[in-house]
Amino acid sequence: MQVRNYSPQTVKSYLSSLRAFVNHHSPRHPRELGDEDIRDYLVDLLIRRRLAASTVNQVYNALIFLYSKLYHRPLVVGSLPRPKKDLRLPSILNETELRQIFECTVNQKHRVMLMMAYACGLRVGELVRLRIEDIDGVRRLVHVRGAKGKRDRYVMLPQSLIPELEAYWAQNSLGRSGWLFPGSEPGIHLAIRSIQEVLEKSLRKAGIVKPVSMHTLRHSFATHLLEHGTDLRYIQTLLGHRSSKTTEIYTHVSNLNLSRISSPFDSLKTDEATDRLLGVQVHKS
Repeated sequence: MQVRNYSPQTVKSYLSSLRAFVNHHSPRHPRELGDEDIRDYLVDLLIRRRLAASTVNQVYNALIFLYSKLYHRPLVVGSLPRPKKDLRLPSILNETELRQIFECTVNQKHRVMLMMAYACGLRVGELVRLRIEDIDGVRRLVHVRGAKGKRDRYVMLPQSLIPELEAYWAQNSLGRSGWLFPGSEPGIHLAIRSIQEVLEKSLRKAGIVKPVSMHTLRHSFATHLLEHGTDLRYIQTLLGHRSSKTTEIYTHVSNLNLSRISSPFDSLKTDEATDRLLGVQVHKS
């Protein structure tokens, strides 16, 4: 996998999936297994263990690698159908909720991180791995290096965020190179789990109870861009999506078109007959 230049996250995911697969069929070796054994295993993950279709598809990809690339037996897995993915819409934070989260994050470093995650539409892994030299304040751009799929991209740096970023940079004497958000140990960036815990704490302070993760900030960035009239193709580029179909999910959560549609409830006449129909007591003066 390393020779094929797979990302560390893909390697970790495949190894975890294959380890579970091997343990499930132990002491039989994977080379001894056929289509029905693999089919039964995938069904077991979906039905008995109730894993999400996206998770089972990751296992499917790992098995494709094992049998097609390593064992050179492509027909063993290739004939099996993929689990159909559920269409689950992401939670979106409105602008008031975002302001509440930022206001409840007292620590300057953590506040800037949450602001950048939303303002630039960054994945949490991209956020913690930003370097000082990736920030171009003159061109107002952020260079995101080695993102998902090992693809670089540029995203905009909002003018309104620059003063916060400069104040953080000066307060911490960061210099001209190195991690933008260093961890407690020299040469190590802040851990992903650390900023996740910060967000969870800020959510509790703000009284926000909807399911929210760091990725929700990225979802909110894309949805708000769409609602403000940004073309879907530009949003796809900013997010680093390879396929436009991935970006199209935001058309399902945006209120851009829904807000233009009036519910038939709004057209109900509030006359005496309607009031009686709704069981409202009418008093005449």
